[in-house]
Amino acid sequence: MRKLLEKLENLGVHVILILFSVWSLFPVFWILSTSFKKREDIFSTKIHLLPPHFTMENYKELITGNNGLFLIWIKNSILVAGFTTALGVFLAATCAYAFSRFKFAGKNLGISLFLISQMFPGVILIVPLYNLMSKMGLLNMYWGLVLAYCTVALPFCVFMLKGFFDTIPKELEEAALVDGLGAWGTFYRIVLPLAAPGIAVTAFFSFVTAWNEFMFALTFMTDQTMYTLPVGLRTFVFEFRTDWHLMSAGAIIVTIPVLIFFLTAQKFLVGGLTAGGVKG
Repeated sequence: MRKLLEKLENLGVHVILILFSVWSLFPVFWILSTSFKKREDIFSTKIHLLPPHFTMENYKELITGNNGLFLIWIKNSILVAGFTTALGVFLAATCAYAFSRFKFAGKNLGISLFLISQMFPGVILIVPLYNLMSKMGLLNMYWGLVLAYCTVALPFCVFMLKGFFDTIPKELEEAALVDGLGAWGTFYRIVLPLAAPGIAVTAFFSFVTAWNEFMFALTFMTDQTMYTLPVGLRTFVFEFRTDWHLMSAGAIIVTIPVLIFFLTAQKFLVGGLTAGGVKG
């Protein structure tokens, strides 16, 4: 009887997990299916889970239409997300290492300020950041958007990496210093390779933050040729209609780089998310 109850319990758990998985993945499946439907099939009164007339015209129209603006938006997003990831990882790693290893005045206050900054929504930063970007001449420029994204992603990345650096034994660095490595060599050759999972999590968070962000890009980029993909997709929504065929195809293309990044760094992400949460 006990074995039967255990089997029924396992069956119930699996059924619930399958239902929640289907519930979570169905919107993605629907968007993917819609991206291969003809426009008349999308607005048909009949519901089609699969495209009744499979077509790639939506993707072709998206890429070649509108004077090739979509390809420009892809380039803008890649540049902004790439620079944000590189700069964010560098600043977060060096800052977190300093908080983890060195003693200096204001250390605890600095960590507290990083945590406090995470309490406020990003929309509060738009007005002061816009004023700063305007005075510095960084509106409608990649670097303006990169710096804005770093201000949002950096506090979490620093706090996350500090917890990860705390788990690395200091004896390894002391041994490297005895062997003749300097402080920078020890950090670059010893600490960073051991912190690869944490670096991967930081890079992934910075990349996703820059790739998916909408408010800052909409506010700081006023020229259509400087739009990123999330802002560019907004142009398919009009006052009285929405080009769902182009919106769906664009949403699938936007998802692909994040999916590739996740699958590539998956083995590091799992370890980084767990190791950075404990100390000792």
